[in-house]
Amino acid sequence: MDSSASESGAAAASPAPGAEPTQSRRRRPWWRPVIAIAVIGAVAWFFGTTLAENWDSLQEQDLSLGWWAAGATLLFVLAVAVSGALWGRLVHTLTHERIGLKESIRAHNRAWLLKYIPGQVGFVMSKVVWGKARGLSRLKILLSVVYENAFLLLGSTVPTILILLLARGGDTAVSATVWIAVAAMVPLALAMHPAILSKVLTVLGKRTLGRAVPASALLTTGSALRYQLAFLLPRVINGVGVVVIAVALADAAPSSWIPLAAAYALAGAVGIMAVFVPSGLGVRESVFVLFAAPYLGTEMAILVALIARVLATFADIIIAAIYGLLSIGHHAPKESS
Repeated sequence: MDSSASESGAAAASPAPGAEPTQSRRRRPWWRPVIAIAVIGAVAWFFGTTLAENWDSLQEQDLSLGWWAAGATLLFVLAVAVSGALWGRLVHTLTHERIGLKESIRAHNRAWLLKYIPGQVGFVMSKVVWGKARGLSRLKILLSVVYENAFLLLGSTVPTILILLLARGGDTAVSATVWIAVAAMVPLALAMHPAILSKVLTVLGKRTLGRAVPASALLTTGSALRYQLAFLLPRVINGVGVVVIAVALADAAPSSWIPLAAAYALAGAVGIMAVFVPSGLGVRESVFVLFAAPYLGTEMAILVALIARVLATFADIIIAAIYGLLSIGHHAPKESS
């Protein structure tokens, strides 16, 4: 079945405007948003109370920004650009339409800037609108976003949780920490098994597409594994950025660098899953403090988290400027007939 037929089927299956909601929508469990709000509230309470307890000590810190701040900010910008390039390549694999590097980054940057809309609605719709302007299959563009989020979530949780569990709060030597990070790639590779990846895509697909991802549209296991490994690169770049901040502010020991990078990646994933909070504000910082405190101390972990958020916001300003520059003289191609 080709993509147009798939999309026609999806349109036929969708309720008409003004129609009664489907049975699945009517039976959606009421307790899911309640639990989500409760978890976010608990995380916010943890971060708020911890911040209040350490506020006096934080005010005594020298927050003058040096070269490291510019370096970390540029790393955060680079991570988004790399993500855009990988997403463009993924679109090419799914649609067989060649997407230039500049265009991939431009489209991704625009979507990235809409991440402050809760639930990633702006992020997803921006890419859908972009694909429509190029005459690409709406299903394939949505599927590219599903895969992108799947690779992000798996890469930010499966290996990072194992790294944090095995590193044991700073008791591990530098060489042992590296081997722990390498060993963490094993369960990540296992997560690319079709049965496991299909379940992940089904969950994300129902949220993004409104239905399960058709088996015929899935990447091969080898291709999915290669993309998963490639999508680790933006996480690594972000991790290096937060380690630069931790070294500059807290003189973080080399043995803590990999666990700190893992903590930042995991915190970012949790922030994305907190769909009720714009860009995971507060949630990401809370999770990072929880896992970084054994290496930096609670006070310095809070400081690193707050500075990372500030620099990430500066990075978004630069990303907006890059989008503006790449959009100068840009003309969207006409939709194919």
